[in-house]
Amino acid sequence: MMGRWALPSLLIALAVVLSVACGDGGADRSLRLDDRVDGATVRRAPELDGTAGTLRIAIAGVMSPSRTLDAYDQLLSYLKTRLDMQITVDQRSSYAEVNDLIRTGQADIAFVCSRAYLEGREQFGLQLFLAPEVGGSLSYYSYLVVPAASSATSLSDLRGKLFAFSDPLSNTGKLVPEYQLLLRGETPNTFFRRYEYTGSHDNSILAVADRLVDGAAVDSLVYDYIVQRNPEIGARTRVIARWGPYGIPPLVVSPTLDVQLRGKIERALLDMNQDEDGLMALAALGVDRFVPISDSAYDSIRAMVAALKAGER
Repeated sequence: MMGRWALPSLLIALAVVLSVACGDGGADRSLRLDDRVDGATVRRAPELDGTAGTLRIAIAGVMSPSRTLDAYDQLLSYLKTRLDMQITVDQRSSYAEVNDLIRTGQADIAFVCSRAYLEGREQFGLQLFLAPEVGGSLSYYSYLVVPAASSATSLSDLRGKLFAFSDPLSNTGKLVPEYQLLLRGETPNTFFRRYEYTGSHDNSILAVADRLVDGAAVDSLVYDYIVQRNPEIGARTRVIARWGPYGIPPLVVSPTLDVQLRGKIERALLDMNQDEDGLMALAALGVDRFVPISDSAYDSIRAMVAALKAGER
């Protein structure tokens, strides 16, 4: 089954692009999906040898780990050539683990979820760097997805059902639906019969398509990409709500990264759409270009976090 899910695109790896318990009482809620989906395995990418220095990149895949690293090959090769540096890549199965790599000085830059960026910024000064522009936009949505045969037409219809979240620090895959429940005076524990974590958005989509769960909240970029290339998944699922827009998952940097090196990396990424090799890499990623983005793009996510924290008091 997994062959049809080989999706070499940073649109998905970022989504575009990657665990702290949140309202689960610390319980293990990893969805057991046997061999139907790709579990949260972790693998370290081989080093890309350069001639001077080392750039340490961390990846938190919104896609399943075994498919995420493949999406970065051309980007990593491009950076290796442009920066003339050795590049190491460390992929982790949760957003919190990637944040921790930056916090402890084990990574210089990282691809993270929008909410994970805000969490890291508050906890240890994680710095916003650049963002992928996808389809001319710097925003994305949370889709509420159900099986095509489901009678549900809104979140309210999923009361007492089995629900899938992607990662505890995911914006579209956890925070947004949790906030929507807060607006209804509910929590995941009071509203759903049970909820589980799948580890990634593609796992959540496949769990819905295979009717292993009654619904899931997923990244719109991931869902749209998958349905476009796998129409059968679209035929077996249905979007019943769209929440957003929200600031797109960014590229972040360590607050201790050397200023000169940071500038060199920034220039290389910003210039990717100006040479042939860069354009080829961007095309493979499904990204228009990398651009600066303001912290204010994430204010709506910040507001949801604040509302949920206030509701816990």
